[in-house]
Amino acid sequence: MYVREIQPPRASPVEDGKPVQGTWTSAFGEVNLLDIRKPYRFPVPQMIRDSRIKEWESFFIQDDRFILLARFSNYKMYRHASIILYDKNKREQLHYSKAIPGTGWRMPRSLNNASVDSRSWGFFFRTHTWLDADTVKLNLDIEPTRKRPSFTAHAEFNLGKSVTTPMAVSLILSENRSMYAYKTMAPVRGDIVFGGQHISLDPSATTGLFCDYKGYYPFPMRTQGCTGSWFDSSNRRIGFSVADSQNKEPFSNNENALWIDGKLTPLPPVKITETGSQGEAEWMIQDMEGMVDLVFTPNTQIRYRINHLLPRSYYECPLGYYNGVMVNSEGEEIPVRNMSGTGERFYLRI
Repeated sequence: MYVREIQPPRASPVEDGKPVQGTWTSAFGEVNLLDIRKPYRFPVPQMIRDSRIKEWESFFIQDDRFILLARFSNYKMYRHASIILYDKNKREQLHYSKAIPGTGWRMPRSLNNASVDSRSWGFFFRTHTWLDADTVKLNLDIEPTRKRPSFTAHAEFNLGKSVTTPMAVSLILSENRSMYAYKTMAPVRGDIVFGGQHISLDPSATTGLFCDYKGYYPFPMRTQGCTGSWFDSSNRRIGFSVADSQNKEPFSNNENALWIDGKLTPLPPVKITETGSQGEAEWMIQDMEGMVDLVFTPNTQIRYRINHLLPRSYYECPLGYYNGVMVNSEGEEIPVRNMSGTGERFYLRI
């Protein structure tokens, strides 16, 4: 059975100018990767070092009918916002993507009480990470166009210590460069209004996963991930988030996690492979410890591309369902049968 060391809480993932590696069950007091003294072998001005740090926050929210995805990224050369609402019954989607030049919004260095907001033509979002009050909030307001109805959403994650155990990791990518991730699963309450419809998010039936990332990611950056949530026959709330990324030492520490009624199980590294023709391929998600054995079958594809000569990014977010089995830290096998979720493939060359 795979076991990962859980370290005592600490204030920062950087110590004496060097990145530390490990897994924790509480957020860092502050994450400032510019504190790494020599991320490169040669001296680099702080402005250039800062431009190499990419950061984003992502939200996955699901009830028995809808999936809401939101991702807000700061790649320093430009910012990107992506919103997806998917009706699982009708297999209909509403999605919105916006790229804005420059570094206007920055992800917070501390999640204790910080917000990020952006208001541009026809689009407003605000995230408020308030771990001191055991909550994370998301607000969206998108004005209508000829092709798309107006869209408004408010969601609030309940992160009480008796409700869920988060996971924070600091991972070595190359030499003296690292990445950080904070992930948690929790009940979500809120409201969504679009096209004359009003959807109430009932926390007893709605699950959310919130993720916060920062890193000196490689050039180019490549990552592939999977996320899903469901309620089992005993009405336990289950969710997972795994990634096949460029972490240098994935066995000792990685960003993969499973939650059952808020109880965290750190998972081993996984390999994601695809079988079948492009666009219709199934994803095989497996590890070497027998704790993750899943098949993801996409039924809806959403893709974004941004190409500006040298800067280039590609983001693919298929929606579909999972089948297979997962195993928690106590050795219990968790069957997964036609459970909804998303995949993610991300390429960034900036």
